Amino acid sequence: MGTNWIEKAQRLGDGTIGGAMDHPSVPGRVVWHTTESGTGDDAFKAVAALLIRKTAEPHLLYDPKTDRLGQFGPLNHSARALLNDGSTRTNRVGKVCIQIEVLGWAAKPFTKTWEPGPNYQAMMAAIRSWKIPDTFPAGRLATSAADATNRPRSVWMSKGGHYGHANIPGNDHWDPGDIDRSALFEAAPVEKSGNGSAPVKPVVDLSNLIAAARRDPGLPQGGKTHGSDVLVVEKALVAEGLLPAQWADGSFGSRTVEAYAALQRRYGFSGAEANGIPGQTTLKKLGRQHGFTVKA
Repeated sequence: MGTNWIEKAQRLGDGTIGGAMDHPSVPGRVVWHTTESGTGDDAFKAVAALLIRKTAEPHLLYDPKTDRLGQFGPLNHSARALLNDGSTRTNRVGKVCIQIEVLGWAAKPFTKTWEPGPNYQAMMAAIRSWKIPDTFPAGRLATSAADATNRPRSVWMSKGGHYGHANIPGNDHWDPGDIDRSALFEAAPVEKSGNGSAPVKPVVDLSNLIAAARRDPGLPQGGKTHGSDVLVVEKALVAEGLLPAQWADGSFGSRTVEAYAALQRRYGFSGAEANGIPGQTTLKKLGRQHGFTVKA
């Protein structure tokens, strides 16, 4: 059983929001929203009152500038911040579906200016108590209202992890904007386990990837000898929505090269710098977002 009430959070409303989950056998998840408002105590109070008045309460309200945290209801009950997806009560999908409204604007990603502190870390500890992984199964977030189209139903109905409002089927909002997903986890480092060791992350060797992507003829099997490294990256590309899952086979073939080139363009590279051959900058950023480290 995970945490239901965060000790450090201010109680908001009467503690009653939704009810029992419809799909408790589905892994837990988190949904990030932005309030489309300013920050500070006045905004915090006004937004909390508005959400209660509209019966659109999330579980949590967070101010990224002051580290103020409020909680409307227990994390194991459904919230009210999402629209249904047809007959599916989207708020009730998962063992838990923890929804966080962050004071701020989708057009101004809060991770560029935020100041997370102890309350943020307490919130992330509560999230992780439900065994929710530090990943974004639906991949990237929207960069504008016109870009809010990455809403895969099959992923939402089966994968635990973190999502943006822009990823949720049946909804049309594009918040929380193009926040730095890796920063959400880096701001609340995972505590070491009882034996004093931190969870082990996969290590991907950049030189292996380059050789496999170039299909170095000097390597046995035409560059397929580093399948474990390649597979880690391919799974991340699948999560980013750039590579069909059936092509994640441990071979850095033409489809993986094309997918990696698309990732490079997404990260702002172009021309010869978006040739599908992994580089240190793009691979490290991908690793931060999908839980692996890079050996240069």
